[in-house]
Amino acid sequence: MKTIIFICHGSICRSPAAAFIARKHLKEIGREDEFNVLIRATSSEEIGNDVYPPMRKELIRRAVPLYPHAARRISQKDYDEADYIFCMDDENFYSLTRQLDNHKDIIYRINKYTPSVYEIEDPWYTGRYEKVCDQITDCIHDIFANI
Repeated sequence: MKTIIFICHGSICRSPAAAFIARKHLKEIGREDEFNVLIRATSSEEIGNDVYPPMRKELIRRAVPLYPHAARRISQKDYDEADYIFCMDDENFYSLTRQLDNHKDIIYRINKYTPSVYEIEDPWYTGRYEKVCDQITDCIHDIFANI
C-alpha cells in the first residue's frame, strides 16, 4: 500500500477536501486498497481543528463522504513514510522543502498532471469553495490516472 499525503497551510480546507475527494474517487475506480490517504498541514495554526464549516458544506453538497479530521502538522516521520506528497500551492511546496530533512523527490504540486490548474487558492481567504473543489477534483482524477 502506498501512502499519499495531501497538504496545505492549515489542513482545514484544501487538504481535507483533496483527501476526501481522493478517497471517494479511489472507491469509485476500485483502487481504495492501494493507497493510505493522509492529511497534513505545513503550519501549526489550526492543529486539532476540524474541516472549516464552509468547506464541509461544499463537500456535503457534492456528496463527498466526510471522515473524522483533526488538523495535524506534517512530521519528519510522515514524510519518511510517504510515497507521494501533494501540495496545494507554491508556498506549501517551499515550506515543506525547508522544514524536512533530506527531502527526496516525492513532493509535488497537486497540479502535476493537470496543467490547466496553476495552484489551488486558499478558499479561507477567497470564499470560492466551489471553484477550489472543482479544481481539486480535476487534479485528483489526473493524479490517479497517472500513478
